[in-house]
Amino acid sequence: MAKRHQDADPDGKGPQGEPDAMKAGYAKAEVKNQAVRDSLDPLEAGERPTVVTVGAMFAGMVAAIFWVSTAIAGFTGAEVNGTRPNIAQLVLTAMIMSVMFVGMWQARYWAVLGFQMLLVLLIIAAIAGLVVAGTLLQLISTLILTVGLSVLFWHMVKAMARIQMPKHPSARSNGD
Repeated sequence: MAKRHQDADPDGKGPQGEPDAMKAGYAKAEVKNQAVRDSLDPLEAGERPTVVTVGAMFAGMVAAIFWVSTAIAGFTGAEVNGTRPNIAQLVLTAMIMSVMFVGMWQARYWAVLGFQMLLVLLIIAAIAGLVVAGTLLQLISTLILTVGLSVLFWHMVKAMARIQMPKHPSARSNGD
């Protein structure tokens, strides 16, 4: 077996003068990536992709649930499984979800990225829930949850690309 040395080949070709397959693959992928970037339309002022609106509403509902839970736990002395809930944890979660809601409502990239991180954690937890599902109903409902979260995640990728675009590609070529 012949050893292949990367520095011994300055023209980027393999041992028999063939193009390096890895470099060719990356070049082909970059051409496809650029074509996708060029096909994206940047957001207009005040525009928010629908999937980001859906995510923002989800984050807002979760935040509202946590704020109400915090108020109930704080003012009534409620117990869950015999113990009082940690108010600081409830407040922290409610604040994070509230900030995420506001950020996504304003179509901020960091908020959508954070929401996608949350979706990944929920997808992983749902997949783990599939393993321990005790009944057919639990299995089906957890599978529906997993698919729904995955579809939301998938659609947010393109929305994130549009959010981070500074200007329309044709405007960039004019020097604007």
